Amino acid sequence: MNFLKGFFRVIWIICKILLKFISFMLVMCGGAYLFAPMGVINSKDIDISGFSSPPNDTLMLLLNSEYFSGYLFSVTIALVLFIAYILWGLHEVAVHKAQEKKSSHIQLVFALSLCGLFLHKAWWVLAIIIAFTNWEQLGASLSNILRNSRSNIKPKDTADTQSNLGINDGNSASITEVKS
Repeated sequence: MNFLKGFFRVIWIICKILLKFISFMLVMCGGAYLFAPMGVINSKDIDISGFSSPPNDTLMLLLNSEYFSGYLFSVTIALVLFIAYILWGLHEVAVHKAQEKKSSHIQLVFALSLCGLFLHKAWWVLAIIIAFTNWEQLGASLSNILRNSRSNIKPKDTADTQSNLGINDGNSASITEVKS
């Protein structure tokens, strides 16, 4: 039974990938059809003498085609949009991380991300640092450092004052005892 579930899961994944590919190709071919009129200006009568090694006739036929120019233009637009989407996702990684951690700094991280987008990238770096910092652990560590620093301090001033005054607390030898 598990074998059949796994088999159909793999078949379903392959079908989804094929469906996405077919829809992408349909959109690209539609873009080629819509942008083909622009190819009339750019792709007609390409001079073969401009090539160092002249291409064959089939390639020249493809390069002179308006639909191929429209297809290249639609692929270029799709590529630019995809890169913009990736960069936007990278830009919003700080906000998503703050929301995932249910941080109280979500609005600050969002504001710093926008400042990083429009003003300077240093604000975006600060938003990343704030979003990825474990504030509970940082607060506990700082509290431990402060607590340990207060409990481990011996009052040096009183010990120095006692030795300068010649007061003996029983634990240390006085100056007169050491000399004799």
